[in-house]
Amino acid sequence: MRWIIVADEATAEIYEQDKKYSPVRKTFELHNDVARKKIDDVITDHGGRSFDSFGKGRHTMAKEKSGPKTKGSVVFGKLIADRVIAALNSGEIAEFGLIAAPRFLGVLRKSLGGAHGSKPCLTISKEIVGQGPAVIDRLLAEL
Repeated sequence: MRWIIVADEATAEIYEQDKKYSPVRKTFELHNDVARKKIDDVITDHGGRSFDSFGKGRHTMAKEKSGPKTKGSVVFGKLIADRVIAALNSGEIAEFGLIAAPRFLGVLRKSLGGAHGSKPCLTISKEIVGQGPAVIDRLLAEL
């Protein structure tokens, strides 16, 4: 059995497939609540501010430039990867495939990080979350 993970920053839909050409069926979903919120709702505190030693300028003291939604998508990618690796290690699945929005696919690949046996059998860079099993079956048939 294999899983087909269809994901973006907000939702991961996990589909099961018994054999390579058998139809997929949805088994469960994972959600990232941070991706659904507005930035102002996510940020609880802004970085400190400081005056320049010369002139009248002010700047933030924060060194990190990634936003809270980026951090949230990395955490969500790790959650998905942990679930996939656990299923591989327990023997629940033999392999998995990724179909993810282009902006999130890199996050997923990095989260999987080449752990033993965690390389996907297929990777498709396409945003199809919420479009259902028929679309996934059609996409997999084209491979």
